[in-house]
Amino acid sequence: MLAKVISSAVIGVNGLLIEVETDIAFGLPTFMTVGLPEGAVRESKDRVKAAIRNSGYDFPNRRITVNLAPADVKKAGTGYDLPMALGILAASDTLRSDKLARYAAIGELSLDGSVRPTQGVLPMALAVRDAGLAGLIVPKANGAEAAVVKGIETISVETLAQAVEFLAGKREIAATIIDIDRIFVDNTVHEVDFSEVKGQEHVKRALEIAAAGGHNVLMKGPPGSGKTMVARRLPTILPDLSFEEALETTKIYSIIGLLPENSGLLTIRPFKAPHHTISDAGLIGGGQIPRPGEVSLAHNGVLFLDELPEFKKNVLEVLRQPLEDGTVTIARAASSLSFPARFIMVAAMNPCPCGYLGDPQHECQCSPLQIRRYENKISGPLLDRIDIHIEVPAVPVRDLSAQRDGEPSAAIKARVNRARAIQKERYHRHRHMHCNGQMGAREIKKHCPLDAASLALLEKAVERLGLSARAYHRILKIGRTIADLDGSQAIGTDHIAEAIQYRRLEQKT
Repeated sequence: MLAKVISSAVIGVNGLLIEVETDIAFGLPTFMTVGLPEGAVRESKDRVKAAIRNSGYDFPNRRITVNLAPADVKKAGTGYDLPMALGILAASDTLRSDKLARYAAIGELSLDGSVRPTQGVLPMALAVRDAGLAGLIVPKANGAEAAVVKGIETISVETLAQAVEFLAGKREIAATIIDIDRIFVDNTVHEVDFSEVKGQEHVKRALEIAAAGGHNVLMKGPPGSGKTMVARRLPTILPDLSFEEALETTKIYSIIGLLPENSGLLTIRPFKAPHHTISDAGLIGGGQIPRPGEVSLAHNGVLFLDELPEFKKNVLEVLRQPLEDGTVTIARAASSLSFPARFIMVAAMNPCPCGYLGDPQHECQCSPLQIRRYENKISGPLLDRIDIHIEVPAVPVRDLSAQRDGEPSAAIKARVNRARAIQKERYHRHRHMHCNGQMGAREIKKHCPLDAASLALLEKAVERLGLSARAYHRILKIGRTIADLDGSQAIGTDHIAEAIQYRRLEQKT
């Protein structure tokens, strides 16, 4: 007898419905899985067999063939255990239900028949909704994650027996429901705040501009000057995640199993700070079955690269595509997958190998050749893609001992939100553009006109500093953001003058 159960796979960051076809025929007792199953899927036969027997059902002593269709897509993970068990019970006539055609099922089985959580439930739930199915049967631990998707019933089960009884109509299981608005209210509190940063007012100003316009930042200063401290507080002044952005980010964390337990939605912008020993595959993503890397985990948030020159050169160079396009494309012989990677990059570096070049309190021990080699570890094209360059000097003792707190993140965030509202209205016709940092040449020409005085100032700065054409456009973007923070429709000379200051560390190429 043949039975069909609907399940799902994850391709990239999107779900794809999988039809689990189970055929039970006369012949030597075997259990064969076909349809490009990976190792964990092939091993499921032993888990499924034990789970069915330990749940009190008879396991058919016949020839069992399970096909995972479409057969040209690789199937990985343990989420096919539950639909395979349901298919065997349906094909052996133990389970009779018309719900099998309307409900999908996902979950890993333990040997005792309990249902364990699995990865990638959120994109799978979205695929189930888009296919017009009635609902999705998931492990109880994944219930909140799947319930984020409205328009389908999320049936959370703890055991195989519960799933069978629900489909057979012998047990009523209420759909899992979560209050999304309450999640956003309860889970948007940050543990750090800009009020804790002493001094460094010009650095705070630079990060405010970065947050307002979505600009990348490079901070250059001696050890202990507070570069890491201010970088970790950047998410506290970024605009709150919208529901769509939260879904995009949560999907990425879902497919690699990094969602916090019993958390259905990420509501705080991510902050990722990979160590400088990371590989290019760890940063960008990769593997035999491509998985997202750190740049995708930082999607809609902040990627912080501390000690930038210590990263391997080939690792830094692969950042060019995500910085330009907001996506990462991983090509393999059989397929090519794209992962979202739209983030604000904050990089920090010392001025020299010892870190004390220009520090009045410490003597630099580096030779000019060592300093040049250290700076040349970062290529000109990568520096060009970083909008704001800022020096971070050591904090004076009088600032450290000051009793007065700095400006809180909430006050800075209010100004950032006003600037972002202006940009949202400006780019409302552009589907994939939300802030000034994402402008291309056409948008810069349209939205960044300069009067004669501002243009003359910019041209003189480009000539004296030896800036590239890309740096010229970066200054225009920064000037546009500064004008938005001032609530000014026109970009004035004072806006351009401040924007030029954020390119003064530009290397001549």
